[in-house]
Amino acid sequence: MSKEIRELEPIAVWNKFADLNAVPRPSKKEERVINFMLAFGESLNLETLKDEIGNVIIRKPASKGFENKKMITLQSHLDMVHQKNNDTIFNFDEQGIEMFVEEDWVKANGTTLGADNGLGVATIMALLESTNIEHPALEALFTIDEETGMTGAMGLKGGILKGEILLNLDTEEDDEIGIGCAGGVDITAKRSYSEKSLPRGVVPYKIVVNGLQGGHSGMDIHKGLGNANKIMNRVLYTCNKNYNIRISEINGGGLRNAIPRESSTVLIVDKAHASAFEKEIENLAVIIKKEFKITEPNLNVTFTVVKKPKKVMGLRPQEKLFNAIYAAHNGVYSMSASMPNLVETSNNIARVTVKKGEVVIACLTRSSVNSAKDDLTNVLTATFEMAGMDVSLSGDYPGWNPNPDSAILKVLVNKYETIFKEKPNVAACHAGLECGILGQNYPKIDMISFGPTIKGAHSPDERVSISSVQKYWKFVLEILKDSPEK
Repeated sequence: MSKEIRELEPIAVWNKFADLNAVPRPSKKEERVINFMLAFGESLNLETLKDEIGNVIIRKPASKGFENKKMITLQSHLDMVHQKNNDTIFNFDEQGIEMFVEEDWVKANGTTLGADNGLGVATIMALLESTNIEHPALEALFTIDEETGMTGAMGLKGGILKGEILLNLDTEEDDEIGIGCAGGVDITAKRSYSEKSLPRGVVPYKIVVNGLQGGHSGMDIHKGLGNANKIMNRVLYTCNKNYNIRISEINGGGLRNAIPRESSTVLIVDKAHASAFEKEIENLAVIIKKEFKITEPNLNVTFTVVKKPKKVMGLRPQEKLFNAIYAAHNGVYSMSASMPNLVETSNNIARVTVKKGEVVIACLTRSSVNSAKDDLTNVLTATFEMAGMDVSLSGDYPGWNPNPDSAILKVLVNKYETIFKEKPNVAACHAGLECGILGQNYPKIDMISFGPTIKGAHSPDERVSISSVQKYWKFVLEILKDSPEK
């Protein structure tokens, strides 16, 4: 499969992408990919260094005749989101990504592809390795842990970067030039509960919600996609009202920045209510699938009889849990008044677990307006605290305020119109880019973001358009060739 990828155009980019995807690189476990990048820079005899946090910086002198142009910092992140289908056997810590070509798309076999942000990393590697591409002095910044905390960007100290222009290669539509993004904060709600022994005369069930598309909790949050945690809670809330179910275990969702695709619950029902309970689940499945028939055509809500669990949740904390998840906001909270069609504030109820006496609910709240982010944070905090949960905030990072007067923006817009004979979409996005964080320690650097078309990021449906990569590569080369002078 790697050979098929390596033969695609532009060969320099796809070969580096294949090399990169052979290296496991989960967020917070980037040691191998950091060493991979250090060895790459040193093999080219380029200035190569690693900062205190683990970011890798590689610098390449300007090609002949380009010495009077401003140094450009090219930035992408090394880590990738690790998600797989439940029936896919794959160890992200040990295996390289298995890729294949399907028409105009490169995809992965049942896992995330790593095009986010591996195509950006591969692009920079191809430029650093090239011997015949015209370019100004280049500074490559490869950050770590972008997907689960922006740790690399947050830990990058002032005074390290030398570039005057920063090109972030982490946008996912090839006609878009990014000039702003949302900030975010992780919200975690926890509580303990006393486990109870099972009453007599009960039937144990496992309910599964799956078949959802999932996706990026920023870029896809406005699409009306199903959230497995919210759908599961709707089922449990309804069944509890009618049949007094008792929960033993819930396991829903995964990473905070991925819309939950699957959730499972083990519970018990009084034997006298078993038949009616099963009909209730079947009826709810029909209703919910009908509601989501356009956005989630493969949604399933199923149940099976399973082995009896040892313990269940108490009635009062269980009721509070159902109420809290039902009341907690999920999805778009507000749209931007200043930029048409831009989501301003949102929340993703990303992870719900109930097991062995502990409840954990993990959310990622995003907003391009800090005060609005604080407002929704307060809404969620109040909701969870009313359910007797302890709420903690972490990973707070700022948004990137748009600068419509950016000099590099004018360069990119003019270049795009000249090459492709159409206007680009100059926009801010609801995803979290590292630009806002980097701008805190480098306020004078002129930043812009763009990239190839990637669909389904943060899900096993992630794919990248081959023709789009060709378009994007051409754009990159032309930008470097006509970059601003000092």
